[in-house]
Amino acid sequence: MPLLRVNDLHKSFGALEVLKGVSFEVSHREKVAIIGPSGSGKSTCLRSINYLERPSRGSIELAGVRVGQLPRRGGGYKDMSDYELARQRSQMGMVFQLFHLWPHLSVRDNVALQPRKVGGLSKSDAYALADEVLGKVHLSAKADEYPDRLSGGQQQRVAIARALAMQPRAMLFDEATSALDPETVGEVLNVMQQLAREGMTMLVVTHEMAFARSVADWVVVMENGQVLEEGTPARIFGAPRLPRTAEFLKRVEHAPGHAAHGPEEERR
Repeated sequence: MPLLRVNDLHKSFGALEVLKGVSFEVSHREKVAIIGPSGSGKSTCLRSINYLERPSRGSIELAGVRVGQLPRRGGGYKDMSDYELARQRSQMGMVFQLFHLWPHLSVRDNVALQPRKVGGLSKSDAYALADEVLGKVHLSAKADEYPDRLSGGQQQRVAIARALAMQPRAMLFDEATSALDPETVGEVLNVMQQLAREGMTMLVVTHEMAFARSVADWVVVMENGQVLEEGTPARIFGAPRLPRTAEFLKRVEHAPGHAAHGPEEERR
């Protein structure tokens, strides 16, 4: 059974249909990259999987359990309560383009907040967990700093640590490097690469083709709210089946600065 199953996912905002029947699966420990042109629905897809956007139609399952919905007695489904949804969301750590850190809290408190409020940990246990995951993202020395004293790359690594603190089944990354200066992109990609090596299940919306090519096990190409094609990185990047995929890859791989954004190991 796949860890995550997305089935016939639709999402409309009024008359605008953004997702038009997206389906794919993510296995346990698998790294899946979602790529495609801007406006193709990639971020909406990721936000719908985590029920930050309520799908218009279709279903998402995490470890065989419907996301955002509970079975009704007598058949069908009903929406989860906010509390139930928050607990389920904690199983899918979400990292956004922007960092969304609390400016009035220290780095340690930012990371410890959700384990205390949602996970029910004591303050001391939440702090110990926060220190552990901050070490994982190489920010132990910044635990007592406040977000405005950190670089963009450091803030994004705090956001990754915050998601990891809930010990999620999977990590969802929505263009996690797109708001960063070029010189800080590599430090975030390196943390993501480290998580991949450690076996974290990951679903990554990205424009970083070097990362998708070297880290992903499977690549999903989206365009116009649909899955254009999917396959291994070797096939998608080496022998795409559709002309539209080939055109997109040619365009992004010749974009200014593209080659500079791979993980450090790729740039040596």
